[in-house]
Amino acid sequence: MTDVLPHKRRSDAVDNRSRIQGAARTLFSAEGLDVPLREIARRAGVGPATLYRHFPTKQLLIAEAFADQLRACRTIVDEGCADPDPWRGLCSVIERICELHARDRGFTEAFLATVPGTPDITGREYTVKAVAGLAQRAKDAGRLRPDFVVDDLILVLMANKGIHAASDAVQVMASRRFAGLVIQAFEARPHHAPLPPPARLGSAASRSSQSSATIRFGTQHKNGTIR
Repeated sequence: MTDVLPHKRRSDAVDNRSRIQGAARTLFSAEGLDVPLREIARRAGVGPATLYRHFPTKQLLIAEAFADQLRACRTIVDEGCADPDPWRGLCSVIERICELHARDRGFTEAFLATVPGTPDITGREYTVKAVAGLAQRAKDAGRLRPDFVVDDLILVLMANKGIHAASDAVQVMASRRFAGLVIQAFEARPHHAPLPPPARLGSAASRSSQSSATIRFGTQHKNGTIR
């Protein structure tokens, strides 16, 4: 009997940890990193004390929640750097990283929110250094414009994060086209290869413009103020 109880406790602890990770992954991806830990605990069906016992800090939970994305990001970078054609490798990195980030808003926020002097939980430092080396090789080959700087990759991901579509499939489609436009802008001697197919973002743009119109034009009171 004494052997059964410790085993059950260990099993419960593993189950709790798995449910916390799943809830965090879902909420971070859907709502970003500002989700309160209490909400994650509630979604996982555990108490806050249980969550803190497994993950004493939010950073640890973020790192665990995005472990798969981190591995995928590193694989993308490593494969791009291993390509004997540095320009082709760089294009692959841009295309695949944009798509990876388009599929998961939470991972993008974690990647972009990395602050110097804090633990690099998303592998941003590794990615930036690797892309810098790959970019230099592409410049030396005469394929990448000479004024490219590695911070341009961060700028691309920030812009990619701003793509909002009605479905995940359309979001990825739009991200692929955006990456195609970016690659043409980065090329030293652009030859304007055909872009990926356009994504139908009209409905999202329409909703956005309607929202802006509501904010700007609102309903006026008799005294002329906007409600």
